[in-house]
Amino acid sequence: MRRLMLPLGLAATLFSPLVLPSPSTAAAQPIPGSAGHIAPQHDGQLADEVAGPLTLERALALAEVGSFSLSAARLEVQAREGAARQAGARPNPELDVTVEDTRPATRESAVVLSIPLELGGKLEARVAHAELGRDVAAAEHLDARAELRSQVISAFFRVLVAQEATALATSSAALARRGAEATARRVTAGKISPVAETRSRVEQANAELEVTAARAELQSAREALASLWGSSEPVFTEATGDIDELPSRPALDVLLAQADASPALLASRLQLDQRRAAVEVERSKQRPDFALSLGAKRANELGINQAVVGVSVTVPLFDRNEGGVQEAAKRASKAAEEHREARLRLVTALRHAVSRLHTANATAQALRTTVLPAAQQAHDAATQGFEAGKFGLLDVLDTRRTLLEARVRYLSTVGEAYQAAATIDRLVGR
Repeated sequence: MRRLMLPLGLAATLFSPLVLPSPSTAAAQPIPGSAGHIAPQHDGQLADEVAGPLTLERALALAEVGSFSLSAARLEVQAREGAARQAGARPNPELDVTVEDTRPATRESAVVLSIPLELGGKLEARVAHAELGRDVAAAEHLDARAELRSQVISAFFRVLVAQEATALATSSAALARRGAEATARRVTAGKISPVAETRSRVEQANAELEVTAARAELQSAREALASLWGSSEPVFTEATGDIDELPSRPALDVLLAQADASPALLASRLQLDQRRAAVEVERSKQRPDFALSLGAKRANELGINQAVVGVSVTVPLFDRNEGGVQEAAKRASKAAEEHREARLRLVTALRHAVSRLHTANATAQALRTTVLPAAQQAHDAATQGFEAGKFGLLDVLDTRRTLLEARVRYLSTVGEAYQAAATIDRLVGR
């Protein structure tokens, strides 16, 4: 039996992976400088959210570690790494053992090892396609990170604006309460009609309702921000930041140049390359494969060992994979159209976001330097005049309403500016 297994052992040694290294080793390694290179995540986690003030930098760090969407994108990269490594694996050989006649004297036995040989560039095409799939996942991971960063910035400044709106509503309620008390004193003194007191009490009640609504919006904004790092309930006490520092971004032509390198467009281009690589995979399937058979045969009746050598080839008589090639080619053409559409959509959205940012910044600047000071001055003058008996309640209410509307509009405009800035960052992949 040892003489029977000798040719088989030689054949197995000859075609073992130690002699013929597989390209899967190269496929398993990220391409230096390519989108597929993702820095490994360290095992340590950042500290959990703690009670106290929250900065934007801390919010971004918490989201980087706790975001479920970013973790899912990272796992997809690792899965594609496995797919690329598997694509480089060669087909397994087949071992065939046969025995003819169960009587020892006349028994004939054979052991044959069949080794498939992929030809026509199948292995290379398959590995290239899988590596591009890994690079697509890496680009999508970067895109998910840019999306998360944009969401965190937007949600953070929503909290800042909600905090200011709550403080404004609280101040307005206090002002309405003082106005109602002053009106009540004047009614008691017989200087004005009791109808004025009723109206001032209505204004006070409306101001208290505004406080309730502002607090509800603040709580909703806080929960939305905390959810970005996987927390169902916010722990931080307040978001800290300068609400009056309006965001600024580079000029449109600079942003357009950066947009071509954005993760979203990078993923789209790599998807196009992967679809084109799929065409090569399907074309390689049109070329036949060979299988080399090596083994030994033992004839007990003759007392001899015989070598068995054979070659088999697939004959592409009925299936030439023409449909597979056509499908892959059309999907590649579809991917090209989708890439052009994605770029047009991104450029259009970028132009719109830049326009929104410029308009919001200009409006906020005008409100802060002109409208708000004038409204505040008019309200102060009306309040002092009312307390001195020079103005009526309607004058005070009108100036108060104008001031509050100006402040609310200012906060809304600031929020719009940061929303536009976050959209720009998302589109260019910052």
